[in-house]
Amino acid sequence: MTDKTSSVTIIGAGIVGIACAHYLADAGLKVTIIDRGQAASACSQSNCGYICPSHALPLTEPGAFKAALGSLFNPKAPFRVKPTLNLALYKWLMQFAKRCTHRQMLAAGKPLQAILEASMKEYRELVSKHPFDCEWKEDGLLYVLQTQRGMDSFAKTDDLVTRHFGIPATRIEGADLPEFDAGLKPGLAGAFLYPGDTSVRPDKLNVSWIKHLKERNITFVENCELRSVRKQAGRVVAIETSTGEFESEHFVFAFGAWAANWEKELGCSIPVQPGKGYSVTMDRPEHSPRHPILFPEHKVGVSPFDDGFRLGSMMEFSGYDSTIPDYRIQQLRDSARPYLVASVDGEVRSKWYGWRPMTWDSLPIIGHVPNLRNAFLATGHNMLGLSLAPGTGRLIAEIVTQQPTHIDATPYSPSRF
Repeated sequence: MTDKTSSVTIIGAGIVGIACAHYLADAGLKVTIIDRGQAASACSQSNCGYICPSHALPLTEPGAFKAALGSLFNPKAPFRVKPTLNLALYKWLMQFAKRCTHRQMLAAGKPLQAILEASMKEYRELVSKHPFDCEWKEDGLLYVLQTQRGMDSFAKTDDLVTRHFGIPATRIEGADLPEFDAGLKPGLAGAFLYPGDTSVRPDKLNVSWIKHLKERNITFVENCELRSVRKQAGRVVAIETSTGEFESEHFVFAFGAWAANWEKELGCSIPVQPGKGYSVTMDRPEHSPRHPILFPEHKVGVSPFDDGFRLGSMMEFSGYDSTIPDYRIQQLRDSARPYLVASVDGEVRSKWYGWRPMTWDSLPIIGHVPNLRNAFLATGHNMLGLSLAPGTGRLIAEIVTQQPTHIDATPYSPSRF
């Protein structure tokens, strides 16, 4: 058993690192968490805020690789691979392609569902114990289809998810949609509501959770960039950073989309590629929809906050590109326009891009770093970092303290690569 007075340093203060800090502190460890920038300032800040057990189907669905290939010379494709000389990306894509089968999709969906459901349970306990100011709402997640073809296609997906994962949706016909949510235009084909999903305002969740952790004497060190990892006799003895050296009994590496850059230092394979997404946030318009919504045919999400309105989407494999092209923001607006009564042309409050940590099998990487007894990975959460954070944090705390895990941690192990 791990000594209750043990110390742990977490590298990465996104939502996953924050959750790891919470559960490690619950386990009695002294926690320090560092970040190269500000805590929770990357993908954890400006995503759509969905906490969605309905997302049990992994990205590796049949047809996904074909869509990726078709995007090579279409810069406006919502799922796009930019032509590059990056051999690591092509290796990643080949592994991804192998998994884009019906059988592999269902196989990966089971452990994904397990941690999604575990995380939802943890979230419910967290918000009941701690009154986080985060706009927690239990209105479900609404998938709205514009065309009958789209409705028929999604009905098959819903049937598959119901039969294999036991996650049924409520079907809403197009004629009933405006009464169900007055923010939706008449004439749409219909929708599917997943009532078990919830939503939050992610930046508010981060602020509230960090405040709570600081009150528990968890140390946050911002603008502190990892430089190197010092190892000895199969252990990490210290990390070197831009602000000095940190020693600790345990180290948790929760550095998101940057994870693959540290393969050599940690001595293991970390097949993570940055999947770039965008969002635009405006003031909440008149006639805003009430529900958080996804438009599968246009691959855009809508998040109606109490005092804001966010459109988010896209998956670009373009390396660590930090630009925000105007056409991508316009694409978000134009994609949502056919569905909403509200104007999508409001003044921009903020534009954002972020790199999601994408794994080729759509599962997160959680567990011991191979060959380093006191080092652990918590990364590779794909597009579900917010949804999976509490389940990840609890697993990491259980693994570090050598407790039985609340769900089987084997499918997420770094050793699978």
